[in-house]
Amino acid sequence: MANSKLTNEQKTYAVQALACFDSPSTVAKALKEDFGVQITPQAIECYDPNKRAGRDLAQKWRAIFEETRKAFLEDTSQIGISHRAVRLRTLQRMAEKAETMGNMMLAKDLLEQAAKEVGNAYTNRRELAGPGGGPVQVRTLADFYGGASGEDGDT
Repeated sequence: MANSKLTNEQKTYAVQALACFDSPSTVAKALKEDFGVQITPQAIECYDPNKRAGRDLAQKWRAIFEETRKAFLEDTSQIGISHRAVRLRTLQRMAEKAETMGNMMLAKDLLEQAAKEVGNAYTNRRELAGPGGGPVQVRTLADFYGGASGEDGDT
C-alpha cells in the first residue's frame, strides 16, 4: 500500500499529479525537487487507484484522485498551451531565438507553424464558403453542359 514516509501534503501532491496524468517517474522527480523527498516511481504507483499497486488506496485518496481527474478533464483553461495566444507567443520567442542563432530553417518552420495556427490548420473545424463569404454554389454536370436535364423524355 501507500508509503508511510510521505506527509499528507506530499501524498495529496502525488495523488493530484497522478490524477492529471503525470507519470510516476515525473511525480517522483517533482517530489524530490519540491519537497526533498526521495521515493521510487514504483512506490508512487500505489497512489493511483487505476494501477494494480493502488487497488487498496484509502477512500480519502480515491476521492481526491477522482475529483482532481474530473476537474482536470473538464477545465483546460488552466493549461497555458491550450490557448492560441500562448502558443503564438511561444512560437514567436522560438523563431526569434532561431533567427538570432542563424538557424533559418528552424525559423522558417516556426513561422510556418505560426501561420497554420492563425489559419486554424490545427483544428477540426472547416468552413467552406463561396465568393465574398456567401453560400457555395452547387452545380451539376447538367448545369455545366447547358442545362440538359433529360426531363423531356429523350433519354
